[in-house]
Amino acid sequence: MTNFWPHSAYKTLAVGADNQLLVTDEFLGTYLLRPELNLVPESCDVERALHQRLSENPRAVVADEEITAMADLDIQVNYQVWLRYRTKLLAASSLENFYMSLFKGDGVDVPPLFISQLAEIFIRHILGESCHPLDARMGELFFRTQKISVLEDGVVMSADDEIVTRNAQAGETGNIMDLLKGNSMSMRSIDLDVLHEENADLYWDKDEGHDFAVQLNFGQPPINHFCRALEKWVQHFLGVQVRITPMQQITDPKWSWHVGLDAASTDILNKLYNKEAVETDELEKIICLFRLDFIDEAAVAQAQLGKPVYMGIAMNDEKQLKLKPQNLLFNLPLAKTS
Repeated sequence: MTNFWPHSAYKTLAVGADNQLLVTDEFLGTYLLRPELNLVPESCDVERALHQRLSENPRAVVADEEITAMADLDIQVNYQVWLRYRTKLLAASSLENFYMSLFKGDGVDVPPLFISQLAEIFIRHILGESCHPLDARMGELFFRTQKISVLEDGVVMSADDEIVTRNAQAGETGNIMDLLKGNSMSMRSIDLDVLHEENADLYWDKDEGHDFAVQLNFGQPPINHFCRALEKWVQHFLGVQVRITPMQQITDPKWSWHVGLDAASTDILNKLYNKEAVETDELEKIICLFRLDFIDEAAVAQAQLGKPVYMGIAMNDEKQLKLKPQNLLFNLPLAKTS
């Protein structure tokens, strides 16, 4: 597969000699086609004129007066947000540099939607043109919220949260399993296939449909593919080689470092590390644990040499998995660089 996730805008970017992504006019222009900025029948003449000018030159200077002259106050705000975003994009040496800078200040002032889109672009770039379809499906976790269902036999199923919510014919429970093909008692507008090694190539026919469920249990292939994607994520942004291995539990008496890959797992791992009481129902939110080992030991802080980093993913109270892939970039025990 050479062009999966075509609507991500990935193909509008340039790739530098160092494999970093470079902003282009075409990429900037894609934002003008988004519903937040695109013209509608009610758009005023000022808005139409500005939209036309930016469509021809997405880097054009825009005066404050042009924004405040627009009739629609919401559109004014949308343009202010986008222009502030554009300024930071163009000031960065690469898209990766911009992404890393977002999380280093006092707070992120970029809409979450934009951050998710960047994560999609990055994981698309990192996975490359000939990735395994399960790599791509697990790559969706980097930018799309997942809905988690746990069956009575302990099988953990993950499906796209937006798709499950949109097709709430799953009954009062909203259980993924009610949407899976073969489990439906009546005709529904959507049936979810479970993607696994044997049928993985089906993904390419519907790569932007987000309607494949996957099993996230320890020992299942999707989790192994997720580990490979995480390794590539670290390598691309930090230039550090790591090995990530799924685990069922942490029994290390010398546990010295951990990283939660989402808010729920961060909270649980912090409590376990601090030897605080964790209720059974909270522990049951953990989907999988991982061990990260540094292949490149020169990159590790001296105090952490030879020691693993433990990681986890967990569902929140709404049975959602909301990955925060930036956590893996900012919370590793790396040696200080000059």
